Amino acid sequence: MREIREIGGGFVMVEDGREVAEITFRPVDEQTIMIEHTFVSEELRGQKIGDQLVKAVVDLARKEGKKIVPACSFALVQFKRHKDYQDVWQRGEKE
Repeated sequence: MREIREIGGGFVMVEDGREVAEITFRPVDEQTIMIEHTFVSEELRGQKIGDQLVKAVVDLARKEGKKIVPACSFALVQFKRHKDYQDVWQRGEKE
């Protein structure tokens, strides 16, 4: 069984008691968080696990009324793909 758990500064996906994927973020300021890193173990790649982790951060940002800077390349691709993330996307000069 897989579940996503919030940890200080991120979320982890746990499967059978073992962490198999993670996403980390940090506050930029009181209104903004930055996704820094996403990792999915080799055996779970291609199963949309990373997508689920990015969505967990998006849901958290919405709940807290914050914006997200997707500094991690994987997260940035997800933000470009998902038009429904536009409300929480803190765009930089390059986007």
